[in-house]
Amino acid sequence: MSAEWLPAVPPFLLAAGLLIVPGLAVRLVGWNVRAVGPYLFVPAVSVAIVAVASNLAPVLRMPWSLLPVGLVTLLAVVGAWALRRWVGAETVPRPGVTTVVAAAGGLLLAAVILCWQLTTAFVAPGNVSQTFDNIVHLNSIRLALDTANSSAFQIGATSDIGFYPNAWHSVVTLTAQLSGAAVPVAVNAANLAIGGILWPASCMALAVAFFGPRRTALLASAALSTAFGAFPVLLMSFGVLYPNATGYAVVPAGLAAIWLLLAARGAAQRTRAAVLLLVVCAAIGLGHPNAFLALFALGTCMTLAQLIVVALTERSRRVWIVNGSIALVLLAVGAALWKFARTDPLMAQWGPWTGTWQAIGEGLLVSPRSFTPTIVASVLVLAGLVAAAMRPKRLVFVVPFAVALFMFVLVSGTGYSFIRDAVTNPWYNDSFRLAALLPIAGIPVATLGAIAVVDAARAVTVRYRVPRAVVGGLAAVATVALFSVGFGPNAMTTVAWARSSYVLDGGSALLTADEMRLLERLDQSTPDDALILGNPWTGTSLALAIAGRDVVERHIFSARTPDELYLDEHLRDIGDDPAVCDAVRSVGADYVLDFGSQNVFNNPGSGTDRAGLNDLSPSGSLVLVDSEGERARLFRIEGC
Repeated sequence: MSAEWLPAVPPFLLAAGLLIVPGLAVRLVGWNVRAVGPYLFVPAVSVAIVAVASNLAPVLRMPWSLLPVGLVTLLAVVGAWALRRWVGAETVPRPGVTTVVAAAGGLLLAAVILCWQLTTAFVAPGNVSQTFDNIVHLNSIRLALDTANSSAFQIGATSDIGFYPNAWHSVVTLTAQLSGAAVPVAVNAANLAIGGILWPASCMALAVAFFGPRRTALLASAALSTAFGAFPVLLMSFGVLYPNATGYAVVPAGLAAIWLLLAARGAAQRTRAAVLLLVVCAAIGLGHPNAFLALFALGTCMTLAQLIVVALTERSRRVWIVNGSIALVLLAVGAALWKFARTDPLMAQWGPWTGTWQAIGEGLLVSPRSFTPTIVASVLVLAGLVAAAMRPKRLVFVVPFAVALFMFVLVSGTGYSFIRDAVTNPWYNDSFRLAALLPIAGIPVATLGAIAVVDAARAVTVRYRVPRAVVGGLAAVATVALFSVGFGPNAMTTVAWARSSYVLDGGSALLTADEMRLLERLDQSTPDDALILGNPWTGTSLALAIAGRDVVERHIFSARTPDELYLDEHLRDIGDDPAVCDAVRSVGADYVLDFGSQNVFNNPGSGTDRAGLNDLSPSGSLVLVDSEGERARLFRIEGC
């Protein structure tokens, strides 16, 4: 991280605090302070608290600020205290110093590596993702700041949607509000916290749930959270899918909560695990519906596998009836969810990007898009599959990976079919969204592989009585090798690919450097109450996010009135067509931004939509107020 990232440090620390403090308060009251695993759920619980608070704030007629977060945190703390009093405290042995060091050190190292990956991808703290969805995401943050409302209903207003999942937007908005950072800086800082803290902590929570608080499990899961470019870097660049990334980052914690519920014994444990699962589901659901469906798909299949194992082991009619009933309910709920969550066929026309066998290979190595595999990480995944096959009771840990692999291969390596559309339509039949599930489900498998390798190595050292000093040295070397996966080709190829979508120069797709400079001057060249016209395909809509100036069209697919439609096609004729001035007066526009015809897909020849706003000529009706370079120009509308 270079010195140019120093302005992002305060907002990053604030975002990190939002992801740590609320959940930590709940954790300290609700669980035995000695237990390692619950600490790793802290960021997931914090996301739930922040997202729920942002939706409750308007109901309580409170502006979005730390106050609603504090109130919801207090309620959650009281609930956690009451739950602990009711179900009783857990008996937890004091963890060894090395276990605590492995947990804290592993998370810290993973956070540093992931933040380095992401800052490399983001290029600079003020750069924006030059992608289609980023228009609505950035503008929704500005609108939430201006209205002091970050609820799911307000966030949807930017893109004319009644309800839009708002966990990511709530964290970013509060980060910007508290730090005073510009929207792009707050976005990047919050994404560093989400990718660098929330994600690895969730991966480690799943490892502890599956394998217990073993040092190997803690260190391996932390290191492996940095190993795969398919997540979190891929979703921080493609789309750009920030809400998906936030929801996906919590999914491992959701799988961990499901497993804790399955493994619970007695009413107290089951109650505690069930409440934890509900809280984590709130974080995932308010992150993105795709993430919740992913949790349901992976978690349900894991649950069904475990129910079968239990039924075969206990061979009791009662167990068969109970487990069979649970399975039927889960399948019925799944069918309803998949039917309800279907997307418009026009939005789900993504085709395969490779053949079936290549998709299988890419999925097994967790290297989609033919990104170069990192040998250590790939070997550990394969070792985990072998270790599970050798001990069939561990196969249940492989089930989520098998499901993620199946969906990835189906969407990436097969053509249109009824099965493909039925299974993957809720993800828009989009390979990118399903590729990002591979690390979520593959990291536990690779962690199992690391445990198997360490156990085998330990057996050899014991058999041959290898001196402790040598064993310690080998362990240190192995740990360094393990954390080197964050700098391996799998991750770094994706980082380099992602970086191209954040570069700000003369050829940037959404906003060029000239256009950004012009937008940053709007607070000097336009009054506070200015309403600005512009072709959103060319990035002019970001006048709202960058400069806080209201725009006629906040997103490419914003609903448009007949007058707005007319201006989109005919503003250039303002000197000859009286109807243009009539439309200007009706809309109330004062200025127009002209960024030429190159659109967000970086195709200069596709600027036919809203062509009346492109390549305008200065005149008595369109007075040139400011310009930067050859293409970025601001006009004031006169004479209407």
